[in-house]
Amino acid sequence: MNNMLCRLLIALMAWTPFQMAHAGMIGTEQVVSSASSADRTTVLNVLSRTDVASQLQSLGINPAQARDRVQAMSDQEISALASRLDSLPAGADSSGAVLLIIIIAAAVWWYMYKR
Repeated sequence: MNNMLCRLLIALMAWTPFQMAHAGMIGTEQVVSSASSADRTTVLNVLSRTDVASQLQSLGINPAQARDRVQAMSDQEISALASRLDSLPAGADSSGAVLLIIIIAAAVWWYMYKR
């Protein structure tokens, strides 16, 4: 058993692709542009969600115009908006989760004490 495990590990190590890491200097502009493009992508992904698009339409805002306005925003505005989006709580209210926990607790209590 031990011998078979050693052979398997040796075979897996031989098949594992080894990648060489290359280090290099990058400029500040490159880091800033990648961060701002990531923030812009985050905001555009939120706008492309169907629930957000339907809410925008109910408010009288065309989602395509909203995307165009996001593209026209400055990097500072996009960064501020993306940080606000990241700080928002995910999901809706938790009443469904609380109800589910109560039902599970009641079922466990009923099962334990029905004897």
